[in-house]
Amino acid sequence: MVIIQSYPLAVALCFVTMLCWGSWANTRKLVSGQWPFQLFYWDYATGVLLFSLLAAFTLGSAGTGGRPFLADLAQAGGAPLFWAFLGGVVFNLSHILFVGALDLAGMAVAYPVAVGIALAVGVVSTYIVAPVGNAVLLFAGVAVVVLAIVMDAVAYKKLAAGNHKTPTKGIVVSVISGVLMGFFYFFVAASMAAMKVPDAAGALIPYDAARMAGMDPAAIVFEAGKLGPYSAVFLFSLGIFLSNFLWNTLFMVKPFTGSPVSGRDYFAKGNPKIHLTGILGGVVWNMGMLLSILASGAAGFPISYGLGQGATLVAAIWGVFIWREFRTAPVGTNRFLTMMFACYIIGLALIILAKIL
Repeated sequence: MVIIQSYPLAVALCFVTMLCWGSWANTRKLVSGQWPFQLFYWDYATGVLLFSLLAAFTLGSAGTGGRPFLADLAQAGGAPLFWAFLGGVVFNLSHILFVGALDLAGMAVAYPVAVGIALAVGVVSTYIVAPVGNAVLLFAGVAVVVLAIVMDAVAYKKLAAGNHKTPTKGIVVSVISGVLMGFFYFFVAASMAAMKVPDAAGALIPYDAARMAGMDPAAIVFEAGKLGPYSAVFLFSLGIFLSNFLWNTLFMVKPFTGSPVSGRDYFAKGNPKIHLTGILGGVVWNMGMLLSILASGAAGFPISYGLGQGATLVAAIWGVFIWREFRTAPVGTNRFLTMMFACYIIGLALIILAKIL
């Protein structure tokens, strides 16, 4: 399989993850006026699964590092298979709840509550699994990124001035979404095999320890019984796709807002352009997930997840400069947007430095 050993390259892939996670929602925006989210989500989940299979049988089955995809699946124990699959089930529920929170309370509440909690929980939980990097810099960076999310929310609240929603239910849904979103990466990380390097005597040394000792990390192996990155992403994607028959069906019948959605409409009112747009959204999101998981081998799970959750910055850039969402914003809004961008830059820099210093 193709694996990542360079920390600078891993950081670069994390920034691509940010781009993917912050951009996939544009596909939803393109069809939002003509296609309910629940129907869009069927195509999205299909795109997630298709991309995982494509990656598994190409990059995951090529090269000399680790184990080929099918061999990796065959040797894995039941617990790692379950954890990766559970990660997909949990993520799917958290993602649908997050969209519901956006409808109930708006971006000004949903983003700082859900994404802020997810970032904090995700970095802390994955740090417990694999404590990589300078903890002070890492958690300081996370705190500054959360502050940036709050600044982003304040800007959207000013934009929505005069919209007096009562966000109590939205806050509750946002909190539940954030906690679940923070743990999905933990479950995937728990399923994955650690990268190791054989020493002269044949003993397996953890990858980071081998690099610090000046050993040649060319011969990368993965511990037996657990999953490599491509297998973990495939099981995770399968969890998303199969759980969609439960979670998405439930929210079609009992939506947070609006009328129930009929499954017949998926076939009666959809067209190839709409379906392909949803599939593209799933492909883009899961490309980010795969790159984040690949980067975690050299960067560590906490850093890889923390940088990836900077996707809110990318989403804000789309909103400010492409969709021009703030063109009618009141005076003073730009100040909060500037503070948001500055906090993101500082926070992401601290997270990157956590592995270097």
